[in-house]
Amino acid sequence: MSTDWQGVFPAATTQFHDDESLNIEGTLKHVDVMIDAGIHGIIMLGTVGENCSLEWGEKLELLQATNEHIAGRIPVLSGVAEYTTSLAARFASSCEEIGLDGLMVLPAMVYNSDARETVNHFRGVADASNLPIMIYNNPVSYKVDIQPETFAEMADEPKFVAIKESSEDVRRITDLTNVCGDRYALFCGVDDLVLESLMLGATGWVSGLVNAFPAENRLLWDLAMEGKWEEAREVYRWYTPLLHLDTHVKLVQYIKLAVAECGYGSELTRRPRLTLVGEEREEVLSIIRKGIETRPEI
Repeated sequence: MSTDWQGVFPAATTQFHDDESLNIEGTLKHVDVMIDAGIHGIIMLGTVGENCSLEWGEKLELLQATNEHIAGRIPVLSGVAEYTTSLAARFASSCEEIGLDGLMVLPAMVYNSDARETVNHFRGVADASNLPIMIYNNPVSYKVDIQPETFAEMADEPKFVAIKESSEDVRRITDLTNVCGDRYALFCGVDDLVLESLMLGATGWVSGLVNAFPAENRLLWDLAMEGKWEEAREVYRWYTPLLHLDTHVKLVQYIKLAVAECGYGSELTRRPRLTLVGEEREEVLSIIRKGIETRPEI
């Protein structure tokens, strides 16, 4: 199965009203800001999109509205993060019915599967639809580490086309290439490892901070793609304190606060996530505001 997935794919935020109800209009307005800045694709309902905080019907409503709004301008993927393989398969089938371009599939939530169970889960989701799949490897957050040899084992399934690598070990890009060749499109999934990952051969970036800094994100990407490494390093050094916010357990709250500070949406999250307060809030705000004040000219 062939796709043209490469470049920057935001893990988009999901916007809420003050009563925690779904704000589809606000979400799509934010999506348009990022499209105007030049993103190459988008992933709805990832971790940053609070997938596991939405009800089943809300997820499908948001995906339907997003797909209709984007209308083919860029590829639209959905995160698939369910507790069982059967639920994940059912959700994948619903995404195909909506008309999405692909899926970003996580291991089953809560239970930490072994390698055999993990492979079975991904194959079960692949069997449920005809959509291409980006496999999301994030052992830091989800406690299941998909090794390069396991990806080689799954290479016979043509629907597996890409890997979002979020192990926080940049050596994995090289290990995956050595074991799997160019079988998969490799996406960096850790914001503050992106320049290193691109230099080692990644061709895509699933980004969180692009939600708040879409123009600067595009600048860094373009400089790297043009091989202007010295200029890219300068932008990266400015961006890195902000990109570190993507690696914290409260990345959703941190990124949404950055989005609000940049004027692109609300910082509201669904409980149990709460709005930041006190010293923590001030520390994060100082990073965000310094980034805004010192952002590179574009």
